[in-house]
Amino acid sequence: MMEQNMDSIDHEHIPTKHFNRAPLLAHLSMFSACAIWGLMAPIGKDAMLHGVNGVSMVSFRVLGGAILFWVSSLFVKHEHVPLRDVLWFIGAAVFGLVCNQCCFTIGLSYTSPINASIVTTSMPIFAMVLAALILKEPITGKKAMGVLIGCCGALILILTSMTAGDAKVGDIRGDLMVMGAQLSYAFYLSTFNKLVKRYSVFTVNKWMFLWATCLIWPFSFREVMDIPWAAVSTKTWLETAYVVFFGTFVGYILVISAQRVLRPTVVSSYNYVQPVVAVVVTVLTGMGIFKWTHGLAVLMVFVGVWMVTKSRSRHDMVDNKGELTRDSA
Repeated sequence: MMEQNMDSIDHEHIPTKHFNRAPLLAHLSMFSACAIWGLMAPIGKDAMLHGVNGVSMVSFRVLGGAILFWVSSLFVKHEHVPLRDVLWFIGAAVFGLVCNQCCFTIGLSYTSPINASIVTTSMPIFAMVLAALILKEPITGKKAMGVLIGCCGALILILTSMTAGDAKVGDIRGDLMVMGAQLSYAFYLSTFNKLVKRYSVFTVNKWMFLWATCLIWPFSFREVMDIPWAAVSTKTWLETAYVVFFGTFVGYILVISAQRVLRPTVVSSYNYVQPVVAVVVTVLTGMGIFKWTHGLAVLMVFVGVWMVTKSRSRHDMVDNKGELTRDSA
């Protein structure tokens, strides 16, 4: 969503306590969203090890998200969406939800939560490449170096998975699927950014999740019906509920709300919270093993993402004649 321009606000006419509260709440929202998603990796993995497979988990996420966002939209200001945009939301749903969530959730069922969380931090790199191809954003030397370092980190992670004899270390099939999820979401951001900015978080998500449900459930219905419902434990259903309610509904609201206030570079930096949370929980619960190669991969991906997000955009170069702004510094 379009971030708030804090410089245009007249500070003299706004009480200090109100002015300072928005950034604080935005930081708390962004941290909470990434912590929720960091926990979602080991929690979702455990659920998929005990009765709910990857396809069923995706089905529950999109249907649960559709129900929650449509019900919530009844309590906020109604926004008229013309038929043309309703149809455009099909494409947004395909890349922003269907491909993204299918690849991530099914990939997580194969690989370790540690690997999945590390790979998710590479999304800004894919976004930069696609922005250059689609939006004609310039690729600076710093961006190119960041992409190279980040790709090397991802390569180390994949090679570790290829030679691993233990699924707790990782699985190349899952790693590549999670990487595909990041590519899909980056394409969604680059292609449907203007469409998403026209409407509120509830309007955008109610249509996207509705279309995602319509696209996924005809193919996953039999899979869901084949779940041994009586044999699935209460713990597994609670973990599934966490993925649907907190990992999907609450997480999407928090992160988009934060993006209205915080600079893009600040928002991107919170990506680092996810693997930290996931690694700690995964290792403590015994669902994964943290090796030195994981640490090296994390460092390289983090450095690569940092260099990409710190580079100047075309907006910075054109509007400020090549001088760095606060968002690009």
